[in-house]
Amino acid sequence: MTYSVPDRLYDNSARTRSQPAGDPKLLPLSQSCFPQQKPLGTGRKASEREIEKETPLAEDAGTIGVIVPFFHACGLGSNSMAVYALTGFSLVSLLSFGYLSWDWMKPGLVADVPMDAFLQKPQPAARPRPPHLIFILTDDQGYHDVGYHGSEIQTPTLDRLAAEGVKLENYYIQPICTPSRSQLITGRYQIHTGLQHSIIRPRQPNCLPFNQVTLPQKLQEAGYSTHMVGKWHLGFYLKECLPTRRGFDTFLGSLTGNVDYYTYDNCDGPGVCGYDLHDGENVAWEQSGKYSTFLYAQRVSKILASHNPKEPIFIYVAFQAVHTPLQSPKEYIYRYRSMGNVARRKYAAMVTCMDEAVKNITWALKKYGYYDNSVIVFSTDNGGQTFSGGSNWPLRGRKGTYWEGGVRGIGFVHSPLIKRKRRTSRALIHITDWYPTLVTLARGNLSEADGLDGYNVWPAISEGKESPRTEILHNIDPLYNHAKYGSLERGYGIWNTAVQASVRVGDWKLLTGDPGYSDWIPPQTLATFPGSWWNLERLTDGVRKSVWLFNITADPYERHDLSEERPDIVRALLLRLVRYNQTAIPVRYPAENPRAHPDFNGGAWRPWATDEEDAWQTGTYGKLKNKKRKKKCKICKLRSFFRKLNTRLMSNRI
Repeated sequence: MTYSVPDRLYDNSARTRSQPAGDPKLLPLSQSCFPQQKPLGTGRKASEREIEKETPLAEDAGTIGVIVPFFHACGLGSNSMAVYALTGFSLVSLLSFGYLSWDWMKPGLVADVPMDAFLQKPQPAARPRPPHLIFILTDDQGYHDVGYHGSEIQTPTLDRLAAEGVKLENYYIQPICTPSRSQLITGRYQIHTGLQHSIIRPRQPNCLPFNQVTLPQKLQEAGYSTHMVGKWHLGFYLKECLPTRRGFDTFLGSLTGNVDYYTYDNCDGPGVCGYDLHDGENVAWEQSGKYSTFLYAQRVSKILASHNPKEPIFIYVAFQAVHTPLQSPKEYIYRYRSMGNVARRKYAAMVTCMDEAVKNITWALKKYGYYDNSVIVFSTDNGGQTFSGGSNWPLRGRKGTYWEGGVRGIGFVHSPLIKRKRRTSRALIHITDWYPTLVTLARGNLSEADGLDGYNVWPAISEGKESPRTEILHNIDPLYNHAKYGSLERGYGIWNTAVQASVRVGDWKLLTGDPGYSDWIPPQTLATFPGSWWNLERLTDGVRKSVWLFNITADPYERHDLSEERPDIVRALLLRLVRYNQTAIPVRYPAENPRAHPDFNGGAWRPWATDEEDAWQTGTYGKLKNKKRKKKCKICKLRSFFRKLNTRLMSNRI
């Protein structure tokens, strides 16, 4: 701190250097103890030279050399010497430790400083860097299959991360793989991407539409390094469909829906098998034999080790686990040897293995300096597959259905940046919300032109504020319209209830058409499931129905259908479906193409079409260019028949 003093504080007109030190002529303070100052220059060096001429010191005299001549010049006797010496030492101490400024002795220096310099506002603190974003997505993990939901499966890492962060207990996803992944990557409902029906199959000339700006592309624009590890399942028939062409700087993973965890082989029918593990745009043959969960976690660690933690990074980790085939290292299976259901035993082992992979990723974030400025989001992609060991208890239904067991997901956010940690959030959140939320955290640009269906829910997560979302369109699938008892008449002339659809507005959830397999599977039954499938809890009054209505807040397990009691609510929600359907684009679900067979592509699932024969025309699916239309055959009709039969069996009946 600098003090200013009056210009005439110093006056030594009555004192000369020849005056005896022991017989001072005492004068007032302003005239006795300080030498008269000559006009000083503006620089510090010039001032010091002037002072040295008045009080010469030995080069090694130190600070005391200034004090002794000072006392003699002021005429101080030996009796009072100690008192003033103590005062002098105190002054020097204050100067030395910075409590006073040396400029106090040099008023000329203070006078030369503009007054504005003392009135300047303090500089604002540097703006914090954008956070590192880690999004972890698991495959087919059931709502009940995490420790903090009461499962017998051990997930200590997920339990700890969720407990220290924010658990999302009103969080929704889609019932199957491709729709969830497309909505995460685009922030838009399926009806706005043309992916309303089923999944993208390996031999289909189909992928995420090119007119969609993806989440990683937005983050790249914001200065992020973007990486993907794991399952893509958003199409690959053209190179332009690949992850590295849709916004990711690097990619290691599979392109199809499910592969062997060790060999990375995938069969899309008898004799239609190929290798599916890719590093960038090349087939990663050399990685065969490595368990995918371990391989993906190791890749994430390598990315973090090679990246500069001062630069923002986005890593999308889409684990293959715990999708079929049920494969796990033996040491994990041994932990669950007491489980009677073999499928459940293997499934539990895979979940625990995945949990340890998440632990390794979290450890790498801390080791390489990312953790303190990171946001970790954990999500499942759909409900658990009960026929393969998964459990959604106490929710109704399973993967592939629009009951809560198919669309209610496990989700939590863990981050040191969260303002209100260690709590459970009931805010309504959907998987489309991650797009605007993460882009906003990254300080990216969003506009109405993006046409997003998601909302920025970070204030709801971090601060506990109310969610901006009040409704969710689960889906409208116009191709799945074979509900036996559905009709326009049953939909009050508003909506054909034969069409599979579901929407939630506020507390109310409406389902039409065939929502899919609708049983509840308690944990005790799961031990011997599916051998004891006839003992499952069922609703016998739903056989001849095509409309269901639930107050999902009061009845999250969907046990009390209110469609007959509240026809007014049914009509209102049917009108919402009509409004949504008016914004839908045509479904993209092309026929399979034999050229996609791995035998024609070096034994691997990889892009097979060229840019010149792009399968899309004017935004909708069209015939491949330069290809003659083939005549219909009887076997094609049989294929269609068996496909519909299989769909019915897998989604509604055993």
